[in-house]
Amino acid sequence: MLFYEPLFLTIFPSIYAAYLLTPGADARKWILLAASALFYVWGEPAFVVILLISTAIDYGLSFYLSEPTGRRIRILALSAGVIQNLGILIVYKYADFLIQTLNTALLPLDVTPLPLLRLALPIGISFVVFEKITYLVDTNRGISKPAERFADYCLFVLFFPKLLAGPILKYHEMKDQIASPPPASWSGFLGGFLRFTRGLIRKLLIADPLGNFANQVFAADPSGLAASTAWLGLAAFTIQIYFDFAGYSDMAIGLARMMGFELKENFNSPYASQSITEFWRRWHISLTTWIRDYLYAPLGGNRRGMARTYINLWVCFLLSGLWHGAGWNFILWGAYNGLFLVLDRLFLLAWLRRCGRVLATSITLFIVMIGWAIFRSESLSHLEPFLKSLFGLTSGAIRIDASIEVATTLIAGAMISLIPATPILARVQDWYAGRPWAREVAAAGALLLYVVAVARAIAAPFQPFIYFRF
Repeated sequence: MLFYEPLFLTIFPSIYAAYLLTPGADARKWILLAASALFYVWGEPAFVVILLISTAIDYGLSFYLSEPTGRRIRILALSAGVIQNLGILIVYKYADFLIQTLNTALLPLDVTPLPLLRLALPIGISFVVFEKITYLVDTNRGISKPAERFADYCLFVLFFPKLLAGPILKYHEMKDQIASPPPASWSGFLGGFLRFTRGLIRKLLIADPLGNFANQVFAADPSGLAASTAWLGLAAFTIQIYFDFAGYSDMAIGLARMMGFELKENFNSPYASQSITEFWRRWHISLTTWIRDYLYAPLGGNRRGMARTYINLWVCFLLSGLWHGAGWNFILWGAYNGLFLVLDRLFLLAWLRRCGRVLATSITLFIVMIGWAIFRSESLSHLEPFLKSLFGLTSGAIRIDASIEVATTLIAGAMISLIPATPILARVQDWYAGRPWAREVAAAGALLLYVVAVARAIAAPFQPFIYFRF
């Protein structure tokens, strides 16, 4: 059940009305917990049992991670909790990839290949597992205390707005809202609805049309693509993945705000960045923050000399690539980003600062787009000829014409993405702030586009969020 599906748009108003009319915080909590459980059961009826068992294990172990217990017990409890969570992730997400890799390595030995498990990947599993590990680690560090009630921790894990694709939350940042769900308000409803609508527009009116075109380009023979078509397809995917994922984040933040919850931002105009370091401070902020706090810092961060810092950066983003998917293209994409983060520290960041905003933004976007080519190619055998097509190193002549809808959507998406890199945004914001009636006009326009987006969701073929695979 997706946020823009007619079924969700039909059921949610009833849940919201019940939440709105319920006076007690405890009652509101149970309404949210029941709604969240229903939401996940609808999409993953088999996996929800495993998830609840794992959640119960976390909750029990967290009491051994609190202050009064001994260090050895805390280490054992933390290890058990992290291992059981990573075990779920490895079995469902990486088992077949590891088996295929092993089978390939054993080919020269003429050994009977191991059978694949072929388990369906539960949606949002990577996000859920990272949040559960965060709860355990923060409890062990003394940053957070164990949840007072099992129901509180269950609601944190299952909270439906962020369940499928983040943002990745920390329990100690949400515990007060979780323990005593705030009452909904008119201002919260209006602000949340407008934010939800922005996400809906981003997903359905920008990401999906471009996604259809990008799929055509990446499905074609990469060695036969004309350079112009390859670049057009890559540009379409570049805009698609941003508006698709940022659109989900908008919907999650908007739905939560309608119910009085405040979730942290997950994107901040990433394509306006002037370096790869800045890009990763603006893109998927909750993931990069998680990597910094729970991987980079434990590895030593920048406290053990420059060489170790570079290795830590590279290892963190190599693993970030693996987190995104069980495939060599994701591992290569992570290593590619890690390399440019190291180059930023060596010389690239200082050089880009001397280039000026326009050139620095253009170079950064070029680096990001080549990274997206690695990310989108489903195999290394597809990636090499596709990169050659991009740079005109093949005699490809396949051209896929973009429709008027794709062309105009691509231009609109590019303008929206890049305007924050110019002084135009500040001027528009100043103009908007000085005219009280502008908010009503914007709200009316958003409502109109909301209707258009929902109509498109009903009429157009289904396209799941890209990050549901992760």
